Amino acid sequence: MVLVILTVTMNPAYDVTYRVENFTCGRTHRVRSVEQRLGGKGINVTRVLNQLGHYARATGFADHAFAAAAEAEMPVDFVHALPWVRRTVVISESDTGTATALREPGARVANPHASEQLEVRVSGMLPHISGLVIAGSLPEGIDPGLPARIAQEALEARVPTVCDLDGPALRMASRVPGVVLLPGLAEFEELTKSGAETTAALVATARPLVDRGAGAVIITRGPLGMVAVTADGAWDAHLTEPLTGNPTGAGDTVAAAVIAALANANPPEWPAILVDAVATSAASVVIPVAGEIDRRLRGHLTPTVVVSELETPSSESPRT
Repeated sequence: MVLVILTVTMNPAYDVTYRVENFTCGRTHRVRSVEQRLGGKGINVTRVLNQLGHYARATGFADHAFAAAAEAEMPVDFVHALPWVRRTVVISESDTGTATALREPGARVANPHASEQLEVRVSGMLPHISGLVIAGSLPEGIDPGLPARIAQEALEARVPTVCDLDGPALRMASRVPGVVLLPGLAEFEELTKSGAETTAALVATARPLVDRGAGAVIITRGPLGMVAVTADGAWDAHLTEPLTGNPTGAGDTVAAAVIAALANANPPEWPAILVDAVATSAASVVIPVAGEIDRRLRGHLTPTVVVSELETPSSESPRT
């Protein structure tokens, strides 16, 4: 039996990328090219996993049109609960290599039984999956505790689970024993009510989450790399020379690299996982659209990733 890595996207999107030479607020621009593709964090994770040679399936909420389009590209099993699917517009500048993103909030879930249906759908797949990623924002009308409930059931079934969430959903998921949390720096600061920025401060602030049961906390920091804290230690991982480009979706490639490793390693070797996560993330920055990586560049960058072990505090900080 082929085991599957399952991704859950509750608020998918159509990702629209406008390419311009140089973007300036308040001016009219001639768009050089336009690309639209199916998106949402879990969708991007699924794409990257498939590029890395892993069989991945996507589920979550969608409307009929989005689900049908997704089915033509990848294995999917969506709950049809959204009246329409939002758009994310990225303005990619060729002159500077930077990108500006505009994210719509998304529709309100119209199906009153949507959460229950999604829980049942994921529960039925747990015996057949080797890893689970719950990623992205939640649409209106969905209890922020839903990702935590799904994660808890998966972990009780011994399925490694990564949560890339924000706001109340991240806070509730952080209390699930064994969960791997993957916040960006802004989401981490909101979760911990801290302004931690140095590696030492990040480790000290993340340690209480691990002490209370999180399997790992991996804080992504853009071009600065990432800091990971687990019960076994803490590490900083980064490239010697950061790449510039489109960072949209870079965190999704981290989630793909981490869950791919956790699905195949017991116990996990965190320094090796971080090396692959940094290289995979960097290999996505040079691609103008989210959910794609330059596999040759990934292999080239892997030996250049620097991983340093960090000191961890022995006592728990105040609860968040």
